[in-house]
Amino acid sequence: MSGTHFSSQTAFLILFCFSFIWILWAWFIGRKLKTSDEFAVAGRNVGFALATATTMATWVTSNTTLVAPQLTYQFGIWGMVGYSLACLGLIFFAPLAQKIKALMPQGITSGDFIYQRFGKLTWFVFIAISFFYALGWLVSLGMAGGILLSTLSPLSYHTGVSIIVVVCVSYTLLGGLRAVIATDFLQTLIIICGVTYIAYKCLTDIGSSEVYHSVSSTQPELLNLLFPAALLFLFNNIFFGIGEIFHSNVWWSRAFAFADGVGKRSFILAGLLWLPIPIVTGFIALSANSLGIFPSSPDMVGPLVASKILGASGAIIVFIIIFSALASSMDSLLAATSDLLSNDVYKKLMMPNASSQQLLSVNRLMILLLGLATWSLCYPKIATLGALLNFTGAFVASTIWPIVYGLFGKTLSGNGAFTAMIMGTITGLICYFQIGFYTAAISSCFISYFICIYFMRFKAIAFQWQTDKE
Repeated sequence: MSGTHFSSQTAFLILFCFSFIWILWAWFIGRKLKTSDEFAVAGRNVGFALATATTMATWVTSNTTLVAPQLTYQFGIWGMVGYSLACLGLIFFAPLAQKIKALMPQGITSGDFIYQRFGKLTWFVFIAISFFYALGWLVSLGMAGGILLSTLSPLSYHTGVSIIVVVCVSYTLLGGLRAVIATDFLQTLIIICGVTYIAYKCLTDIGSSEVYHSVSSTQPELLNLLFPAALLFLFNNIFFGIGEIFHSNVWWSRAFAFADGVGKRSFILAGLLWLPIPIVTGFIALSANSLGIFPSSPDMVGPLVASKILGASGAIIVFIIIFSALASSMDSLLAATSDLLSNDVYKKLMMPNASSQQLLSVNRLMILLLGLATWSLCYPKIATLGALLNFTGAFVASTIWPIVYGLFGKTLSGNGAFTAMIMGTITGLICYFQIGFYTAAISSCFISYFICIYFMRFKAIAFQWQTDKE
């Protein structure tokens, strides 16, 4: 059974209005951009309110609005709680953001740190991991746009993919990170107000007791706190979320862009504000059985249930919330990944003496190419959103300990960081295919940790950051 749909004309009208506003705003903000530094790190003076808004909005993605309901539908209580604990990634990154700003006040990318701290070989591996993860996340966001539009309106999956990619590429291209942060502020307000309203309607129209009785009679394992696969997912998702944030240039670029003293406070507050959102979206998924909704694909359960509860007007609200969440993440990812490709790959490997204007041109070209690659890889839909995202967990979780020990320690060598990333990723991939997607990140993280400990104890170095940086 499907949820309530709205017409294709309504869908196009909503998309046109929001797209026009965001693109016009990006043009207005970006018309004075003159240097690659302004494009990449927004002048390095972003204040507390905008910093918190962009951090929270970027982390409210297809993961939170579509995958959190999917995994609650599959794993029950621990799926809901486990997803909410991804807020720890933002909270734990807070002291790292402060350290990053202190060590590299003129830094641009996470690759800059890896190159200076661990050397070129480790940098190659890190860039490969970062690019692979970014592409996987971009594809998942494109897929989510297609799923959203095809679930709530008569428009096709491919139309949804095309619209979300074209809109986000357009306004990111015009305004860079400054435009991304500005639009994120508006998108955050939409997301918070919308999710709060949906939670209220779910509790008043269905009620927690009815949901509990329905689930306990039809799918009692979803309420079982000793459900083995769900427990593995709980811990796996914690390490996956931490790995996603610790390694990704999306968050490093914000650490560089935020004004002095802002980063630590904004990441902590954004994590706390984000915490209840997966709980709300997860509860929506548990209501599916009591409403007689059985989606053909589990990543459709959130929009279907919400639109069923709220009716035709509610479907429009759901659409606006999720589209805003997708846009707030895709624009950030496009900007951050283009920075990596232009400042790390192009400048370090091809044009060390590239001017600011050359880097700005290459940055914009990379945004276009990333948009095209995302659009191409979304055809056809290759997996559910949850499976696709957790595949990248094997890669990103291997970078957690090298980054932590690289920032706060002096004894981990480049060879140690390189080995930890490679062996952690390999182990995570083996567990992903042999056991399940909910084991990839946790296994990768543990192997990476033990390798780092081994190198720091038996093959330690004495790295001096300031001397080596100079």
